[in-house]
Amino acid sequence: MNKWKLLPGLAVRGIIQNRRVYYPYIITTVFSAFTFFVFSSILHNDLTKTLPHSAYAWMLLMIGQVLLGVILIPFLYYANSFLIKGRIREIGLYSILGLEKRHIGLMLVCETLILYVLATGGGIILGSVLSKLLFLLLLKVSGLPVEAEFVFTRQAFVETAVFFAAVFGINLIYGLIRVEKSRPVELLSGSKKGEKEPRWTALWGILGLLILGCGYVTSIRSELDSSIFTDFFLAVFAVVIGTYLLFTSGSILLLKLFKRNRGFYYKPENFITVSGMLYRMKKNAAGLSNICIFSTMVIITLVCTITLYLGIDGITHFTAPYDIRADYLAGSLDYEAFRREISALEEKYEVKALRVDSLDTMRFSCCKDGNKFVPKGSQSSFDDIYGVIVMTLENYNQTEKKSRELEENHVLFYSSGEDFEYDSVEFMGMQVQIAEELREFFPWPKSGTNDFGAEYVIIVKDEAERSKYLEAFLRENFPKESFSLENFSGENFLQGNISLENGTEGVKELWDEHRQSVGVFLEGEDKLKQDFIGELSVWLQSQNGFLEWNSGIETRDRERTMYGGLLFIGIIFGIVFFMCLLLIMYYKQVSEGVEDQGSFSIMRKVGMSDKEIKSTIHRQIFLVFFLPLFGALMHTCAGMFMVEALMGVLNLFNDRLIVGCCAGVALLFILIYGVSYVATAKTYYRIVR
Repeated sequence: MNKWKLLPGLAVRGIIQNRRVYYPYIITTVFSAFTFFVFSSILHNDLTKTLPHSAYAWMLLMIGQVLLGVILIPFLYYANSFLIKGRIREIGLYSILGLEKRHIGLMLVCETLILYVLATGGGIILGSVLSKLLFLLLLKVSGLPVEAEFVFTRQAFVETAVFFAAVFGINLIYGLIRVEKSRPVELLSGSKKGEKEPRWTALWGILGLLILGCGYVTSIRSELDSSIFTDFFLAVFAVVIGTYLLFTSGSILLLKLFKRNRGFYYKPENFITVSGMLYRMKKNAAGLSNICIFSTMVIITLVCTITLYLGIDGITHFTAPYDIRADYLAGSLDYEAFRREISALEEKYEVKALRVDSLDTMRFSCCKDGNKFVPKGSQSSFDDIYGVIVMTLENYNQTEKKSRELEENHVLFYSSGEDFEYDSVEFMGMQVQIAEELREFFPWPKSGTNDFGAEYVIIVKDEAERSKYLEAFLRENFPKESFSLENFSGENFLQGNISLENGTEGVKELWDEHRQSVGVFLEGEDKLKQDFIGELSVWLQSQNGFLEWNSGIETRDRERTMYGGLLFIGIIFGIVFFMCLLLIMYYKQVSEGVEDQGSFSIMRKVGMSDKEIKSTIHRQIFLVFFLPLFGALMHTCAGMFMVEALMGVLNLFNDRLIVGCCAGVALLFILIYGVSYVATAKTYYRIVR
């Protein structure tokens, strides 16, 4: 009976006496519960669903909460294994002193309950205090109304309590199994037990190098297409597996090479470093690979977050270059009347129209083969289909305020993706010379070297020339016998003098109707621009031939909300990854410091000075710290190709911004990593003394 009364006290005393490892664990679990509670609070707040455009942010937060749970479960399990490893001798001593396994199991249950209450309670309390502040941060980066009031919900408390009950339950089961399967003597000596050398180290090293190389190649060769996310997950999986195998086998091979070099190995500081790391080779390699992977995750997350923050205006204007745009059947809208309406509204709302454009375009869906645009086949994939826009030189000169001229059989050419770089272009069998390839053309912004979803603009001499493109397109895509007139021409088709036997539905699938698009880009206060657009939209919809209109300002607001949600998640996840990294580094050095304490005590007794011990410690920690850092920087360099493609998915094509952010984040991370190295070396040295 007395034993049962002692168990809760032993659990509390065990936490206090092992505070060097338990306190960081408690802080980490409190922060984890706080982060999870914040996500749940924002998700289940009724106000989040009622704010304008908040559906995007809500969806991203829901995905972020799931990913957060996927990350926290294995990480907290990993951290808990360090606690069990550190307590294993103490538990073995309890067994020898008379406690049965059921008593030890109950002590672990009490300890787990205490940790659960501290972690969940602390996280919820901290979340209750700071959730509103983080909610306001989300509203700010998402461009949503910041006057909104935040109200706590019961679901957030329940979800947090249940999730961490499951996490601590998993950790408890692991501890109970570990105790149940071990004998008292094994428990007493478990933390001192060396590790068997893995077999086939050379084979695993080569395999790890190959898998890592496959991950690098997948990342470097990635392109902005429909398989970008598949390539991303394959690259991440290959890099993680390759890193683990390479560190497990490569570190052992490296240490063995050091050991074979007698001139190097039989120096006191090198002997201790190499032999100590070989003693726990597998665990050391696992720790190195985890540090390397989490370092890479921190760098990549920060690069993406900062790039998104700095480039969000460019992203939104890429998608919606005009503040208002409307489409009409070609020739329906009176452009001069449109200009008069704009002038009247400019004077009324004191807003200046920087651009007032009218684009008369034909758009065709085609496949591309070199410099040839050919019909879509039945097996054509979405990646192979491009939009080709044909407009007249007169319309181009009017839009760009220029006075260009073209010779017969010559065109101006523009690619919104990678530069075309051909002297001629062939459209449905009709070949023409490219007089000049334009480098920019509003409103089709340049998307760098990415061709996915790219559009090509062909500017022809006059309307008669453009009708030939429609004629060539129809002849190539439909059998000649389907036309009802022998004297077929694109001009006759546009005038309605030609029909197809099977109707025009097949044509509409391949050809976007001949349209007139008008767009306005404004300068002025947002409220006045909104009023301007509201009145202009009413006028636009009242005109003949109206098809559709959209507000670029509203489109940009929706996208800012979506990308703001991504930015918020990136900030939170960057902090979580960095917290995981610091805890892994700390636990690694503390656990190894405790294990090395006896070894250095013996070395000191046989004459090794404190100066030599410090030198040995710095060598060991330098090797442990900077091998993962080197690996993380290598992973980041290869991953930047993938990051560039992923940023392209978000319509961010500023390569200079991405490279600049990567360089800045890498330098900052190296600096923080170096500070952590110095602090860890001091902690390790205090332990072994």
